[in-house]
Amino acid sequence: MAHTLPEPTHPGARAARFGALWLGALGVVFGDIGTSPLYAMREALAHARGVDPQAAVFGVVSLVFWALTLVVTLKYVAIVMRADNGGEGGTLALMALAQNALKKRSAWLVLLGIVGAALFYGDGLITPAISVLSAVEGLTTAPVIGAHFAPFVLPLAAVILLGLFAVQSRGTEVVGRFFGPITLIWFVVLAALGLPFVLQRPEILLALSPVYAVRLMMADGLLGVTILGSVFLCVTGAEALYADMGHFGKGPIRAGWLTVALPCLMLNYLGQGALCLIRPAAMDNPFFDLIPHAVYWPVMALTTAATIIASQAVITGAFSVTQQAVQLGLLPRLDIKRTSETVAGQIFVPQVNVALAVGVLFLLFMFRTSSNMASAYGVAVTTTMVVTVALLFVVARRHWRWPLWACVALLAPFLALDLVFLGSNALKIAEGGWVPLAAAGAIILVMWTWRTGSDLLHQKVHRDSIALVDLIDNLRARPPHPVPGTAIFLTSDPSVAPVALLHNLKHNKVLHADNVIMTVRTADQPRVAEKDRIEIEPLGEGGGGAGFKRVIVHYGFMETPHIPRALGSCRRRGLAFDLMSTSFFVGRRTVVASPGAGMPLWQDRLFIWMVRNAADPIDYFHIPAGRVVEMGSQVVV
Repeated sequence: MAHTLPEPTHPGARAARFGALWLGALGVVFGDIGTSPLYAMREALAHARGVDPQAAVFGVVSLVFWALTLVVTLKYVAIVMRADNGGEGGTLALMALAQNALKKRSAWLVLLGIVGAALFYGDGLITPAISVLSAVEGLTTAPVIGAHFAPFVLPLAAVILLGLFAVQSRGTEVVGRFFGPITLIWFVVLAALGLPFVLQRPEILLALSPVYAVRLMMADGLLGVTILGSVFLCVTGAEALYADMGHFGKGPIRAGWLTVALPCLMLNYLGQGALCLIRPAAMDNPFFDLIPHAVYWPVMALTTAATIIASQAVITGAFSVTQQAVQLGLLPRLDIKRTSETVAGQIFVPQVNVALAVGVLFLLFMFRTSSNMASAYGVAVTTTMVVTVALLFVVARRHWRWPLWACVALLAPFLALDLVFLGSNALKIAEGGWVPLAAAGAIILVMWTWRTGSDLLHQKVHRDSIALVDLIDNLRARPPHPVPGTAIFLTSDPSVAPVALLHNLKHNKVLHADNVIMTVRTADQPRVAEKDRIEIEPLGEGGGGAGFKRVIVHYGFMETPHIPRALGSCRRRGLAFDLMSTSFFVGRRTVVASPGAGMPLWQDRLFIWMVRNAADPIDYFHIPAGRVVEMGSQVVV
């Protein structure tokens, strides 16, 4: 996924760029919601078996239309997408915007952000599995071979998914160019499959009236709630419109939804409904029964490609969320690799890729059919939507400065709608909905442990350290032996003397001519302007002519820290460095658990395990390995 570029000035260039972003958004943003017709109608109609077939068809189509209208069009496209953080969207970007609006760190906002991010991972486990499996299951309806294909469904789906995860390390820049055109063809085919049946039974258009949705919901209270939980499958993927906003911009995403995705999806759903009116037996698998035998295999190939693209978008999104979480201090440093020199959004996180691959294959063989898997789908998504509304309320009240009555009047109906969907999906928890919730719960535990442990570690180090200004005063009184060159001490707390500096003085009894105390900080915004990247503060001399400076390097949560490039910015600010005569001092802490303080002992051990397995700071900050001096210390938490 590529970040948006500066706006061209020529009208023709602007139109061409808008068109390219519109096409790119189709391939990435709408992949998940665009494959929902494979299973959404089937599952909703299956739960409506106890109702008159015609009433069930009209009611389900009506519920689908109003779910797409209220949840996607009104809530996300019209309102949520206004809450951009420097152009970026998504739960963590919204959390950072809310934090910035409050002008202070809020534990409950952080918790909401953690919950939203964790639920995204839980949803990300199911999307590839259910999408690809739904497409492969369609082969059981194929002419000639269909009746004999059932034993091969799971192995083929597993092979496709394994291949998808295997190519992640190579990047998706080249194949990604085809995502937009393929998805555009997919949406056109969706419309083309549904239109002939709509023309045969035009009365299906009456289902656009909310009356039919209300009648179906009132037919049987509990049955209506169950049907609503299945209908929600048609809007899974709506969060992607907001999460991918920074890659394509609001305009192209809104245009893609209103001009292509929404009309094509509704034509297909209407077509499925009309087919079920013509042939009630088609309720068992209405999407694949739409496909004429003459074009069955080309449509199946396109269906498989569309589900792979939908899965790829979720995997890429997981990599992006991981990068944000690491930068915002919710996860330890991870090995984040760039797979493209020109496209900023092209990253690969090996640990996340392996975890997703294992989780997706586990779900595939645990549930075995897309119908079983549909029971697990939706719980995580609806909870994420509730989190989004809660964070949006803070942004509207504090950032947009809306009066309280306006916030309540606009957001309360959406919160009520989300809670209704959440309640209907809660019925699925025992049937498999616990799986994404359990996965999300484990990730919440990991993130909260890392956040809490990092805070405790910071407090402990700060409490046991010497103030930097006091150390400099002491060095003036008793200057150590000066040596030429520059020493850069990386530290998370620029107000205290780094442990590596104290060890250098204690064991080597020397002080470099130039000493830089450097701290990398992450802002509550996606990117930091180059002019705001560096803060330089002279701290005076520490004796023997040795100088001290404090340098703070600012990065956005969508940026990757790169210390050598930051030094280039320092040169432009008058602080020159000769990299070949500069030594980087990095403190290597060994954390030891203390049963009587801090977190519970088991949580201490989890935190210590994460510290030990965090990516090497030398690689993470891109520091030349030959210029690094590591010094260890032990900290009890």
